[in-house]
Amino acid sequence: MAAETSTPRPAFNRKNPLVARIARRKLLTEGCKEKETWHFELDLQGAGMEFLPGDSLALFSHNDPALVDDVLSALGFSGDETVTDPNKVEMPIRQALTESCAITGLEKKFLTTLAEKAGEEAMDLVSLLQPDQKAALSDFIWGREIIDLLLKFSNVKWEPQEFVGVLKKLNVRLYSIASSLKAKPNECHLTVALVRHESHGRLRQGVCSSWLPQRTDENTPAFCFITPGKGFRLPEPEEDAPIIMVGPGTGIAPFRAFLQERDATKAKGKSWLFFGEIHEETCYLYSEEWDQYLENGTLDRVTAAWSRDQAEKVYVQHKILEHGADLWDWLESGAIVYVCGDAERMAPDVDKALHDIIAQHGGKTPEEAAEYVEQMRQDKRYRRDVY
Repeated sequence: MAAETSTPRPAFNRKNPLVARIARRKLLTEGCKEKETWHFELDLQGAGMEFLPGDSLALFSHNDPALVDDVLSALGFSGDETVTDPNKVEMPIRQALTESCAITGLEKKFLTTLAEKAGEEAMDLVSLLQPDQKAALSDFIWGREIIDLLLKFSNVKWEPQEFVGVLKKLNVRLYSIASSLKAKPNECHLTVALVRHESHGRLRQGVCSSWLPQRTDENTPAFCFITPGKGFRLPEPEEDAPIIMVGPGTGIAPFRAFLQERDATKAKGKSWLFFGEIHEETCYLYSEEWDQYLENGTLDRVTAAWSRDQAEKVYVQHKILEHGADLWDWLESGAIVYVCGDAERMAPDVDKALHDIIAQHGGKTPEEAAEYVEQMRQDKRYRRDVY
């Protein structure tokens, strides 16, 4: 009898993405005026896509058509002009600016070309592009987009292909996966906060974080692939090492996947979740699930911080310090600390809090606390997924 042959799993990647379907969505911050955070569920039925808790989904998105219209109008183009996009595909420039080109962030190639074309009118820009002006250029770029410069230098004329030629490729956006295949087969969940702010008199929105809630429906194809989170993995289910998860805001996503996985595999070891947001009433993401996990023993403790529910702002690092004695006991029991979320402010603040509790409750000098944390890193007991 011939040996059975199995069909190999498809290898999805940037050049061969999976075409998934956005099957379900839910606004997680109903009633919150300050922010919009969404839950999305992608249908992977029959695709054979595999991933582990801690992995990310790389998602291709589209630019806002209203912004594309503004750019075309500023350039004086109809949108029907034929160009070759950054992927070397010929198409109308409207399609290229919508699907292929990065049209928000100010890149040096665009700025340099604009300065050359504008001549004396752009001497200030020429000055900012000098090697010793990196800090000043960074300050100038912050809060501005390509449309601002096109409107400011409206006398500069571009050819369609010339303009597309100075733009970068519209890149994928990475989102930590918020579900476990063991718990939710054929599904991939995402937790996405809409990035939105005003600067220089214009509304700015994140490319993918606005595309998902505003311009997709259940029939929208979602081109995607997996990016492995190799350094952000759970211990084996039979291991009894405690885990401490610090995930404010959308940093909660991988820990939802962790807890689904631990529930499905009946993992050993205690677990403690630190979560932070602005309001308990409207922003307690997935709170019902945490309650269920507390009830069935998948989760031992949840500690939440609400930054705007009282006069003084309270963040996750404050809660870590508040529970320092218990946390130190967990660390001494071999706990693995996971941190996910904002790299600029949250992660350094949490890191400092970790050093402080080790020094205070472990009776160590600052230097000894630093050595303790470094040993945790080497032992892979301090893992971060920050961005």
